[in-house]
Amino acid sequence: MLSRKAEDYLEAILNITEEKGHVRIKDIATTLGVRPPSVVEMVNRLDKKDMVEYRKYDGVTLTKEGRAIAIIVKERHDIIKSFLEIINVPEKIADTDACTMEHELHAITTTQIKNLVIFVKDAPEYPQWLKHFEDFCATGEHPCVGKEPGHKTKA
Repeated sequence: MLSRKAEDYLEAILNITEEKGHVRIKDIATTLGVRPPSVVEMVNRLDKKDMVEYRKYDGVTLTKEGRAIAIIVKERHDIIKSFLEIINVPEKIADTDACTMEHELHAITTTQIKNLVIFVKDAPEYPQWLKHFEDFCATGEHPCVGKEPGHKTKA
């Protein structure tokens, strides 16, 4: 079991590897907003757990096990971020909140969020209920409920 912080490092290393092809301590420090000595300390811990290979002048690479964990964490992050964007959370906030939520949600919850995101994104047409939700967010009134006698829902 890895700490949230360790998972964040693995995810950052994966993202940097995909972007640049190689990872240096300063790249991780910049990405995570931490000081290089803190990065060296965590990378050494991850190296001892066989999650990364760290060579001072060659940089950091993920091991097979480290890469597998990083991919899982990144997938959770991307799915949660997509879900938050579907419900109209601004991208920057969605990204920040996904970083927190990716570590805290139960696997079943994450799976169901993933199923919903796939369902919405694969819908043949823009889902009508999603348009209704956007209208509700903008006005505070449900576009359908007001059409029924005696019903009015406000946010």
